[in-house]
Amino acid sequence: MTYFLELFFSGLTRGSIYALIALGYTMVYGSIGLINFAHGEIYMIGAFTALIAASVLSGWGLNPVLVLVLSALAAMIWAAAYGVTVERIAYRPLRQAPRLSPLISAIGMSMVLQNFVLLAQTPDFVPFPSLIPKFAFLAPYRDILGSSGLVILVTTAVAMLLLIFLIKGTKLGCAMRAVAQDKEMALLLGIDVDRVISATFAIGSVLAGLGGVLIASHIGQINFAIGFLAGIKAFTAAVLGGVGSVPGAVLGGLILGWTESFATGYVSSDYEDVFAFVLLVLILIFRPSGLLGRRVNRKV
Repeated sequence: MTYFLELFFSGLTRGSIYALIALGYTMVYGSIGLINFAHGEIYMIGAFTALIAASVLSGWGLNPVLVLVLSALAAMIWAAAYGVTVERIAYRPLRQAPRLSPLISAIGMSMVLQNFVLLAQTPDFVPFPSLIPKFAFLAPYRDILGSSGLVILVTTAVAMLLLIFLIKGTKLGCAMRAVAQDKEMALLLGIDVDRVISATFAIGSVLAGLGGVLIASHIGQINFAIGFLAGIKAFTAAVLGGVGSVPGAVLGGLILGWTESFATGYVSSDYEDVFAFVLLVLILIFRPSGLLGRRVNRKV
């Protein structure tokens, strides 16, 4: 039973990170109908930004918790800046182009960002400081759920609730839903579509940057390539739940996390990535719209 709970919470922790990144995919798809394949690199840049900020702040003798919070804020702000830049460079000029053109442009941006960090930092894994305090009440359960895992779960839950409030209860969220439903009509109603799309990229990038900080604190090391695989798996989670559905992104992330955790725990860890992509193939075959997605009939 202990081993089962260990795998359960491990999958829950991993799935929460996938869900945070998948939300960015879902929000961008909802606004422009395309997948931002540079999103995984935004996650990676958030982790490196937090590492640099933590290194500087730790030298000032600040409390580790304060260092973690300030580093996370720096990572989210910097990730948002990169997200808006990607939208301006890779998507906005190609908004009226064939759908394949912005996808290729986004893949190119992904390669540029990945190699930029490779040249600016190092190809090797670098250690990330342990900033999350050890909670005494978790000591009897440290084999099941550690302090970093609890922080990831709580932070992810709060971030998702704030996102739902933003989308459902604010003027910006109403504009985002209007743009997602019909850009031309939203423009006629006086909504600044370009500003709303930029805001969507920024918010999705904030979530990705936050995910990068959380996973870096949990694992304890990062490198320039962590964004690629995490981005692909988060895309898998978004497709699993239904691209364009916020609850679907969360559900897909959790299911993917549990699938990987239980499969590696009871079968073999050598095929961890295989299980994720087999799940993607099955979903695409049997339910292309995802678990909570709606089937859309496009006019041709």
